[in-house]
Amino acid sequence: MNDVSPATYADWKAPSGDGEMLIWPEPADLLRQSRENHSALSGASHVMIQNAPLSELRRQQRAWIGHTDDDALLFATGHQTELIHPGVWVKDALIHAAAQATGGQAYHFAVDTDSPKHLQLKWPGGSEPLTDDTSAATAKWSGLLGPPSPEHLTHLSRSFNAAASEWPFNSQVPEFLASMRRLSLEAQSLDAAMVNAMHALDWSLGLRHHAMVVSPIFQSLPYLSLVYHVLARSRDFASDYNASLHEYRREAGITNPGRPMPDLAIAAGSCEVPFWLDNLTTGARERAEVACEMEGCVMRSATGVRFVFNSKLPADEAANELLRWLRLHNLRLSPRALMLTTFLRLFIADQFVHGIGGGRYDQVTDKLIARHFRFTPPKFSVTTATLFFPTAVNESRVCLPCIAMEGHKLKHRVLGEKKMEMVAAIESLPRKSIERSQQFQAMQRALTSQAQSEPILAWERKFQLAKERLDIQERLFDRELFYAVQPTDRLGELLERCTKAMSS
Repeated sequence: MNDVSPATYADWKAPSGDGEMLIWPEPADLLRQSRENHSALSGASHVMIQNAPLSELRRQQRAWIGHTDDDALLFATGHQTELIHPGVWVKDALIHAAAQATGGQAYHFAVDTDSPKHLQLKWPGGSEPLTDDTSAATAKWSGLLGPPSPEHLTHLSRSFNAAASEWPFNSQVPEFLASMRRLSLEAQSLDAAMVNAMHALDWSLGLRHHAMVVSPIFQSLPYLSLVYHVLARSRDFASDYNASLHEYRREAGITNPGRPMPDLAIAAGSCEVPFWLDNLTTGARERAEVACEMEGCVMRSATGVRFVFNSKLPADEAANELLRWLRLHNLRLSPRALMLTTFLRLFIADQFVHGIGGGRYDQVTDKLIARHFRFTPPKFSVTTATLFFPTAVNESRVCLPCIAMEGHKLKHRVLGEKKMEMVAAIESLPRKSIERSQQFQAMQRALTSQAQSEPILAWERKFQLAKERLDIQERLFDRELFYAVQPTDRLGELLERCTKAMSS
């Protein structure tokens, strides 16, 4: 397969304690690997993608997003457009700190082509949907959702402020909602308003990174050169894709063929490709596939209009032809998970920062890059952090099983020595005898008769209060609450830790 060296990964675990943070690899190694990635990718003229050098397509793509100083390192991360939690937000803090330490740039890519999720603003004791767009439950991708109406934002602010008025700290959510109110009057989508509102909040916290939704990138010519390359070689690519998945499953001991994602379907006359075919007119979406015909790989629009791929075309000509066809039929080819990070890591980033889940998925991406492109995959990094709701910091967690066991023991202690006498009497009788059964039932009646005793009633009150407290604590100790629920100082502490780690 060439001289590709196998990567070594850690067994990443989300930090369990409040304020704890994971950075992998060690910061010094992360920065060193970023420079090595930059050198290797900038010199990848031998890696041909639709008959063009990867290094040239990469230079064009970076310029397309506004990164024109190709010598400057570009640190990137990405996530679905949703109300992200601190464990996701810390990726932005890390790319900011890495860019500051190296004189580079940081980019957050907001994926507005995934299905909508995590759009409930939650807090201990309540939650409200971020938008009143009624298609939130049915839209195929989040970019289809409209921004919240002013009336809904007013209702949302009132609900949140009523709850927050009792908290001993000031949350960042009111600032976020104020930005949403301003932006929603101009934005055409929920995603645009949400990404810009979070970017404004991050800026106020001291973060300096670019934030952009990914869907416009999917009309850029370098990206479409990659799409064309894959679809023109669909059977070979699908075989490499599936082989990478099989190898990962074998190494990870995974027997479920759908994990971490299913294989691409390869049939006699067709081949699935790792993209969504989005109809921008109707909002419909389907898994993209190409037909395998005598003249080559063919894709059809919903009306049956054919597009024939020619693997020998130059990249710029191929990408332009595909772009014209997609625009004519108002279609879009959006990358699925592995293809999105393959594109971002090869065409844009010098260092891509994942969370734990993304890091596990990208072990497959590493295998795919090595197998199909015959190129040592650039190293990626992983970070996450845990921040609980501030009032949970000094609170002991309720142990409901402990209290349940306490009650179990209490119920068997209420008869005192009498119970031991009854147990001894039971054990003295023949097994399966009527007398033994009658004696056991008598003991159970005696235990039941004590159900209204004060010790048992006191335990039941304690157990009920513990259950109620546990319901509250489930949200207090929920590490996936929207990061803006936190006060400025707690977010600032995470940012400072990232800055110190990168600068040291």
